[in-house]
This record gives sequence, structure tokens and C-alpha cells, in this order.
Amino acid sequence: MAPPITVIGMGVSPDDLTRRQRSIIEAADILVGGKRLLAPFDHLTCRRRLVDRDLNGLGDFLDRKMPDNTIVVLTSGDPLFYGIGAFLVGRLGAERVHILPNVSTVAAGFARLGEPWQDVRVVSLHGRSHTGELLRHLAGGDTVAVYTDPTHGPVWLAGILEENGFSDVGMCVLERLGMQDERIVRTTPAEARSMTFSDLNLVVLKPDPVRQTTPSLFPGMPDDRFVHEKGLITKAEVRAVSLSRLRLFDRAVFWDLGAGSGSLSIEAGLTITRGNIYSVEQKASRIRHIRENRARFGIGNMQVVQSCLPDGMTDLPDPDRVFIGGGGRALADIIRRVADRLKPAGIIVVNTVLVDNLTTAMHTLDGLGFDVDIVQIQVNRTIAMPFSHRLEAVNPVWIVTGHRP
Repeated sequence: MAPPITVIGMGVSPDDLTRRQRSIIEAADILVGGKRLLAPFDHLTCRRRLVDRDLNGLGDFLDRKMPDNTIVVLTSGDPLFYGIGAFLVGRLGAERVHILPNVSTVAAGFARLGEPWQDVRVVSLHGRSHTGELLRHLAGGDTVAVYTDPTHGPVWLAGILEENGFSDVGMCVLERLGMQDERIVRTTPAEARSMTFSDLNLVVLKPDPVRQTTPSLFPGMPDDRFVHEKGLITKAEVRAVSLSRLRLFDRAVFWDLGAGSGSLSIEAGLTITRGNIYSVEQKASRIRHIRENRARFGIGNMQVVQSCLPDGMTDLPDPDRVFIGGGGRALADIIRRVADRLKPAGIIVVNTVLVDNLTTAMHTLDGLGFDVDIVQIQVNRTIAMPFSHRLEAVNPVWIVTGHRP
């Protein structure tokens, strides 16, 4: 078997390298890394290979060269903490990768600030926008350390914070850690939007300690926790069962069609933290309610789309899970269009109180090759009487679930 490649974390600067790590670098036949990380070793005569966006190409290159070369891969910080180490282990196998870690950027950043970070939440925006996860942490009062990239940098992040009601969050931008021009900027989202920052930065976000924290979020929340038109909301008990039928996961793309108040989208945000939620509704008054509820609970990865169905789903990315709240006379057409876009092993859940739509949903899904099951929910709620209580029935609801095999 070829000798393993060595992945060395350089900390935040070459000064963080140990004597052993330096000797391994100097003995390499091939040195792999970004241009900034390779620069301190320009005096070495070994071959160099730049790391770019083509990670699969890098994996193929390492696979070919490992049998006949001593290879060292340089990374910043700790290779297994939001670094390339995880990719290399997955691509080449743990037994073919030897990792020498160093201080992470987060650890170095909080050392500069003189603050403990064992309770800090860490979110990476490298190549993706995990705003749902980030905002849920802030809503819960947590300090969040954010790895940014040139696209999702401090200015972009400041805009997201202001748009989602977090304009009072304190921002600390730590730029070019470990370099001679290292800079720490303490600012606010409003100020940051007009500033310029280095692409090499870590952002620390701190909620205002006196701000009212976002209400706690849990499945089947009481209806009065949401702003909604009287009676036009998926009832708490039905909502809880519908969400269980959807089998959501954290990276899912979820469509909530005919969203009403957005209550189901909001509770979906408990599970979908790294995916995307699309709440589609036709009426302007309900769109306002959805946006107010989104801001109240800090669901930053939820997009609100005002459109009439079935046309409103045309520009959305293909979904993993879809909830249809009624559908009216267009239900069959909506289901067919959803099925055309649904990913393999996807799930469609339809809620209806109409007998005709129960039949339509069942037959349409069955005709499209879905495995179909139906549950009827009949809820009775207590009503206070002068000296006791009575039960009052809520409209029965059919929950139709279609599983794509």
C-alpha cells in the first residue's frame, strides 16, 4: 500500500508550525495547498499543486501520485474543523491520510478576544448559505462564530441580519489573523453594510443580552403563537401529525404550498436547518402574516413566494418534501406538477377537509405510482362551562401521504 499523505494544519500563520511539521514539509516531493499557504515555502525545490474548486480533480491527482511520492497537503487552522481534511479522508480513506492538526481559526480568534468559546456555536458559510442554522442559534441567545467566504462575507451577513430582525446583534470581524496587518473590527450590521473587509476573516456574532429572545419553537405549537386569519391555520394537532408524515431532514428542500400563515413552514424550520423552505401563498394579507411569523421565530432559510398555484412553483428548486394545504379545484394539477419535480424517494403530504379532494388526492397519487396512505384526524378540544368542561369538535382533516418508491 502507498504511504499515506500528510495533511498539516498551519494554524493561522506559519509561526504556528512545530519543528516536526516543518521537517515533514521540507522532505515532501509534492506540496499541495492554496497560493497563500504555499508562499512561505517558495525556497523548496519540490513540486507544487494548487488547491482550487475542483476537489474531485485533486483527489484523483493524489490517488495517482501517492505510490511514488511523499505528499504533504497544507491547510489553514485545523484540517478536520471545517477544513479539507474531511474531504481527503472520505475520498482516500482514513488509513491513507495522516493528519497533524493545529490551532483552529475559531480558537485563535477567541484567544485574541480573550473570551472562552466552549459554548459558542460555529457555522460555516464556505460555498453555502446556512442562514437558517445561524439565525436559529442567534434567536436562542447563542454567540455564533461564522466562517465566511468571498461571496458570503461580513457585508452580506450584515444584510441578512437586518432583513431578519437581528439589527441589534453585535458583530466582531477578525481579519487576516496571524498576519502583520491583522485587524479586529467591532461594529453593527447597519455600519458593516457600508464597510470593506478582507476576504480572510472570521465573524463573531453576539445577540444583545437584554433583547427579548425569540419564542421557543416546538412541534404542534398552539395556534395563538402564530399571526393568522381567524381559523385559517393548520391546527396544532394536525400540524404535528403532518410534519411526522413528511419525514423532514436538515438539508431538505421543502415546499409548503398554500401556506396560509406559514405555521407548518415555521415548524419545519426546527428540522430543516441547512436546507431551504419555500412558503407559497397567493393572498397578500397572508403573505404579511407569513413574514411576521418568520421574523418572530428567526427562520432565516425560509423564502416567502406570493403566487397562485400551480404556477408559483415553476422557479423553485426541485423538492425533497412537499406539503399541500388544500389545493381547491386545482389539486390534481398541483399534485401532477409536484410529482414531475419531486426528487427520488420524495414525499408529498396533502391536507384536506373536502371529500372530493380526498378522492382526488388518493387517486392522483396512486395513478402516478406513489405508495399512498391516509389518516383522518378528529380533534376535540375542551371548552370551559360554568362548573365543568365540555369537548367541542374541530373539523376532521384527512392527511394523505404519497411516498415515491
